[in-house]
Amino acid sequence: MHKSLTRILALLLGFALFAAACGDDDDAADTTTTVADDGDTDDGDMDDGDMDDGDMDDGDMDDGEHSDWPESITFGFVPSQDQATLQDNIAPFITVLEEALGIDVEGIVTTDYTGLVTSMGTDQTDLGAFGPFGYTLGKDEFGNIEPLIQSVRFGSATYHGQWFTNDPSVCQEGTLAEATALENQDGEIVQVPALEAVALQVGVQFGDDGPEFGKINDNGDEISAGTSCIGDLSSVAGETVAFTSETSTSGYLFPALDLTNLGIDPANDITPVFTGGHDAAVTAVYNGDAKFGLSFDDARSTIDDINADVGEQVIVFSITDEIPNDVVAVRSALPQSLKDAIYSAIEAYLDTEEGEAVFDEIYSWTDIAPASDSDFDVVREAAAALGITEPPG
Repeated sequence: MHKSLTRILALLLGFALFAAACGDDDDAADTTTTVADDGDTDDGDMDDGDMDDGDMDDGDMDDGEHSDWPESITFGFVPSQDQATLQDNIAPFITVLEEALGIDVEGIVTTDYTGLVTSMGTDQTDLGAFGPFGYTLGKDEFGNIEPLIQSVRFGSATYHGQWFTNDPSVCQEGTLAEATALENQDGEIVQVPALEAVALQVGVQFGDDGPEFGKINDNGDEISAGTSCIGDLSSVAGETVAFTSETSTSGYLFPALDLTNLGIDPANDITPVFTGGHDAAVTAVYNGDAKFGLSFDDARSTIDDINADVGEQVIVFSITDEIPNDVVAVRSALPQSLKDAIYSAIEAYLDTEEGEAVFDEIYSWTDIAPASDSDFDVVREAAAALGITEPPG
């Protein structure tokens, strides 16, 4: 697979981003979508003499130096937004990663973490973009995966889930306010101006001088700034709650622990609905199909292109404890040099203006850091408190 330096650099500058994850063993063909490149990286085009040291970037594969690398790897993703949208966005990333490594890279996408956990655990997938709960379930059940990359958002290696509602009566008097957000500070939930929140809030965009209001969607509508309040979490008892999936850390695990700590059984004292995604949970509350919902902070922006007033109609009234950010896990048996090359390729792209914009669009990443398994012990403790020891389903 002969590629000139010019071709490789052009592809690296054109990088877009990833998505995809894998389905159950027997149903992989039916439950996953494969993302391939445009045909530029055909196995038949490569022989041992096609690549020489003078034509390669640091991340490119040299047949002698990397003779222990596999001929291809599979990278799985689970969407935090509409699956089809994420599929469109990841194809260029798969192509560029393939060019940077010098081996074939296949991208697969599915709708939940369970399929990806199983696929990596049975050595069918080499890398996977996980939420922290999905990662710990896979690591503890199969033992053959390890964390490679931890995402960083606006300088923070943690995030939280947000509780939201379409009913302002749950708010404490005098706390309902536009253009505000909730943060954890010194063990307390506090209300802060939206422009000072760690996560980029609905209706906020980056201007020349930093975060600013005035974001316009594709329909030409100005997106409303998000509304928040300090609310009574016990008010969810007896109501319909839109979770994301049973393996979502911010969309189920930590919120379920919130309820358990209040003496509310998340299975029997509410009506749980699993929507399949963070955008779907927001939509359920926006449309009135559920009174309460959960997502990462601030997933309201995932539907602001068609619902410019989502920040007004969907009110954040509480948040979970802090959670370690999502992770890219890798199959432990892969050569360390390949793991390092994958990390370097993603890090280099995030250093570009285009790369940061693409990662923000897909997963809201602004940087990455090396990941350590011990960082996720807090997630294991939450699962243990709920009696969850294996992937649901």
